[in-house]
Amino acid sequence: MYLRRCYRRKEGKRHAYWALVESYRTARGPRQRVVAYLGELDEQGRLGVQRAAQPEFAPQAGLFDRQASPDWVEVDLRGVRVEHSRPFGGGWLGLMLLRQLGLSELLEELLPSGREEVPWSAMTLVLVLGRLFDPSSELHLAEHGYEASALAELLGVPAAKVNDDRLYRTLDRLLPHKTALEKHLKQRLGE
Repeated sequence: MYLRRCYRRKEGKRHAYWALVESYRTARGPRQRVVAYLGELDEQGRLGVQRAAQPEFAPQAGLFDRQASPDWVEVDLRGVRVEHSRPFGGGWLGLMLLRQLGLSELLEELLPSGREEVPWSAMTLVLVLGRLFDPSSELHLAEHGYEASALAELLGVPAAKVNDDRLYRTLDRLLPHKTALEKHLKQRLGE
């Protein structure tokens, strides 16, 4: 697949737009067909489309299948806005790292669930991930950091349940298990 620049005259002016074109072979030789009309693209947009159209780009491999028919929805852009956007990548990456280290399972063993609404192991993950991608105090995490991040969705702990008192008590619960945590992390580092 490649990008082709197309031109059109409209109201006496020449307009350029881009089309994503696919090459294929027939008995009469190579042919091209337009997969999608992309409109006007800047350099960054063209590079992104070219990268997505590469066959070795696995996550987008089925992007241009001819079988699927597009569903079109008309949207009034004046009525659309983005609200309460939160950074997601740092928290998700940290959570995947903690799962790779086996820290989630270890915390569930060391801090078994009791009658509390939010398990201590989940509150420990809140502390660790909060410190990982936004190093600050427990007070800042409780008042600003947790609500401004996507950790509530990632961990399933609502923002209303995270407060400074609960975070400080989590540190108190975690302190007696410091040696076990260090031993586990040292062993995982050796592996």
